[in-house]
Amino acid sequence: MSRRRRGGRKASGSRRLALKCGALLLVLAVVYTYLAVWFVHHPGSWINRMCERYPRFVTAPLLATGSSIGDLTDAMGWTGHDAIYEYDTEAPSGSILFAGAPRHIAQPAPNDIEVLDRGEFKIGWSSKLRHPVWCAYHVEKEKRHEAGKRPNFSRDRSVQSAPTPSAYERSGYDRGHMAPNYAIATRYGEAMQKLTFLMTNIAPQTPNLNRGVWRNIEHRIADFWTSRYGEIWVIVGCISAPDGRETVSGTDIDVPQQYYQIVVAQEGMNIRAFAVLIPQSVPYGAYAARYLVSIDELEEKTGFDFLPELPEFIQNPLESELPSRLWPIRLGDLFNLICLRYN
Repeated sequence: MSRRRRGGRKASGSRRLALKCGALLLVLAVVYTYLAVWFVHHPGSWINRMCERYPRFVTAPLLATGSSIGDLTDAMGWTGHDAIYEYDTEAPSGSILFAGAPRHIAQPAPNDIEVLDRGEFKIGWSSKLRHPVWCAYHVEKEKRHEAGKRPNFSRDRSVQSAPTPSAYERSGYDRGHMAPNYAIATRYGEAMQKLTFLMTNIAPQTPNLNRGVWRNIEHRIADFWTSRYGEIWVIVGCISAPDGRETVSGTDIDVPQQYYQIVVAQEGMNIRAFAVLIPQSVPYGAYAARYLVSIDELEEKTGFDFLPELPEFIQNPLESELPSRLWPIRLGDLFNLICLRYN
């Protein structure tokens, strides 16, 4: 009997030790996850400094874990913060522009911009660069149309400097949409969708950018944020080197160094906005929130004044604020967000 009791005590002690080790590992995992999410919610410039200061084996796991978990906790509204300011004027429902077209103020913005009006989106076209410099569009809440078969790319014969669809072949660059195919097709139908495939709506993007983080943000706008916040206004664009620019092989089509998106919505009297600035060298599957910048910073880098028709008392705080997350979504869209991220 005494031997069985001693054996029982040993077994019981082993179970208690295993439970304690398991509990300790769980606590360490929770603490590490919290640290990783905290890490990725800092400004991109701070993260870059930390990555330069500390070894990759320290920062890379923090970025990977924090990005994956933080994207979900941001989407649920548990972490991060937005730039939101109260305004006493209602948003211009149905208008392409929320508060005016981008205004040229300095380099590197080119001075030859021609505005092309496509009905549900507008393009700031540069004949010198031979691609759009900016594009403004709006996305209504309701999807009134099915996104059918993708049309073929075609040359815009109304613009003499527009490239041919074959200009990007074997160049290593995708024909990147500025006004997105999916959002325009599902809101405004086939005729508008075809206009997004004109080469005047196209700029050279690396496959990692076009098929990764850029597409991810486009689908959040079209599928998730319109569901929660209603109509969305977007300005997308690119930044080219003011001199010594790169061109698509065998052509004089400029290759931008960076791309940006400014996304705006209004809930009641509250305006919310964020901006991202993404390099062409972005890795596939990158965490979009890492590329958040203030609109003020984006204006300095692009040479444009954005949302110029907002009064100064709204522009100043809204454009100087740096959010730390992409906007939350409805709980019912969370599974679709996970599918989008890992698709």
